[in-house]
Amino acid sequence: MYPVSSQKRSWTFANEGQLMAFRVEQNNKYIEGHEAEAQGHIEEHFLTPPEERLLLKQYEIYLFDFCRRFDPPMPKCVVGTAFHYFKRFYLNNTPMDYHPKEILATCVFVACKVEEFNVSINQFVNNIKGDRNKATDIVLSNELLLIGQLNYYLTIHNPFRPIEGFLIDIKTRSNMQNPERLRPHIDSFIDSTFYTDACLLHTPSQIALAAVLHAASREQENLDSYVTDLLFVSARDKLPGLIDAVRKIRIMVKQYQQPDRDKVKAIEKKLDKCRNQANNPDSELYKERLRRLYTDEDDMPAEDASFHIADVSSDTSAMNISQ
Repeated sequence: MYPVSSQKRSWTFANEGQLMAFRVEQNNKYIEGHEAEAQGHIEEHFLTPPEERLLLKQYEIYLFDFCRRFDPPMPKCVVGTAFHYFKRFYLNNTPMDYHPKEILATCVFVACKVEEFNVSINQFVNNIKGDRNKATDIVLSNELLLIGQLNYYLTIHNPFRPIEGFLIDIKTRSNMQNPERLRPHIDSFIDSTFYTDACLLHTPSQIALAAVLHAASREQENLDSYVTDLLFVSARDKLPGLIDAVRKIRIMVKQYQQPDRDKVKAIEKKLDKCRNQANNPDSELYKERLRRLYTDEDDMPAEDASFHIADVSSDTSAMNISQ
C-alpha cells in the first residue's frame, strides 16, 4: 500500500524547490569533478541546470513516444513506472554523466520486468532503430546501475488503480450518467502528468482525483458535491489539503510547455563535448573499461566477437530512440 511504501517514504518530496536543489547539487558536483576540461570556460563548456531540465523534458517526450510505438502494445502501468524511474534517476545524476538516450531505454526495460510485461531483450531492442547489438549492450550494462541509483526501490504505485476505484464509486454513489465517458479525458490528463514532476510531489490518489475532476469539467459535469458530501464526509479535516494538491497538479499540467527543439539541439551539441567519456559507449575509454571488466570477471578475450560494444562504430545514431 502507498502509505507504507518506499515511494512515499523515499521518493515523494515536499515541493518543487526541493527537487531543484537536488538537480543543482548534481550539476555542481559534476562540474567540480570535471572543471579542468573546461579550460577556464565553465559556463560555455558545461550544461546549466535549466539546460539540463530542457534536455530531459525533450527525452521525456521521446520516452512516451517510444512506449506508445512499442510492439507488442505496452500496458499503461509500464509507461508510468518507466517515467518514475527516469525522473528518480536524474534526481541523483546529471545528463552530463549519463546520457538520457541510454538511460531512457534502460528505464523502460526494467519497468517491463517489474510490471511483468514479459518481453525478451531481443524483442525489446527490435523496437530501437540502429545498431541493435550495441543497444543490447547499453541496456544490459546500465541495468544494475539504474537499479542501484533507485536504491533498489522498484515497486511503483501508479494512479491507474485509484482511477478505477473512483470510477466505480462514482457509478455507485453519484448521480452522474455514464461515467465511462470520462475515460478519454482522464487518460489524456494522466499522460500529461508524465511530463511534470507530479509523481515526485503528490500521491497516486491525488493525481487520480485531479484527473477525474479534470475529465468531469471537460464533460460539463460537477463532482464537487461528490467529493465533499460523499468521498470526504467523514474526513473533513483532510479536505483542504486535498483540494490544494488537486489544484497544484492541474496547474502543473496546464502550465507545461514543450521544449523548443532548436534550443534542445544546441544543448545536445554542448552535451557531446562535456559528457563523461567514461560513460560514453562510443568512447575508447568506455570500451577499454568494459574490455577489462569482461576480461577480469569472465577471462574473456577483449576481441571476442560476442562483445559488441568494442567493435561498433562511433556513430551516435546507433541507438536511436527519438525516431
